[in-house]
Amino acid sequence: MGQRIVTMISEEEIKKRVAELGAEIARDYGNKNLVLVCVLKGSFVFTADLARSIDANMRIEFLGVRSYGEGTASSGVVQITQDLSRPIEGEDVLIVEDIVDTGLTIAHLLDLFRTRRPNSIKVCALLHKPARTRIQVPIDYLGFTIEDKFVVGYGLDWSEKYRNLPAISVVESGE
Repeated sequence: MGQRIVTMISEEEIKKRVAELGAEIARDYGNKNLVLVCVLKGSFVFTADLARSIDANMRIEFLGVRSYGEGTASSGVVQITQDLSRPIEGEDVLIVEDIVDTGLTIAHLLDLFRTRRPNSIKVCALLHKPARTRIQVPIDYLGFTIEDKFVVGYGLDWSEKYRNLPAISVVESGE
């Protein structure tokens, strides 16, 4: 029994949408000093492409978060595995996330970052899976809304596999 990778969102669709998001973010942040917070590991590809499409002053921070185990369901427990390297007090922060499904991770990060007193804090997510929502969270910049399927590629993984795929895909079991 093998596995088949089926494309859900093509590489071209992703590139087009990321460019649109970058232009929107650049317009909104203009001459502010933006801090992009890349939520590792899943958001690293999205953050790299997004950063190149934003014509604004910015720095990039990395935040390691673990909320998934080896399986495909969120544990609901958010663990910080790598914290920001510099303070964000008084800065305009944009959390860059690969996918918002339950909302638990983003809710936790918003609460955590608010205690660090940024000037503003917003969320940019490549994907939103509303069928899995447990906590409503604001998504200020959204790439795509998807159905309730487990997706891989463009940084998203399944037990650390498939992050390198250029499109958003579904792994299907073959006969």
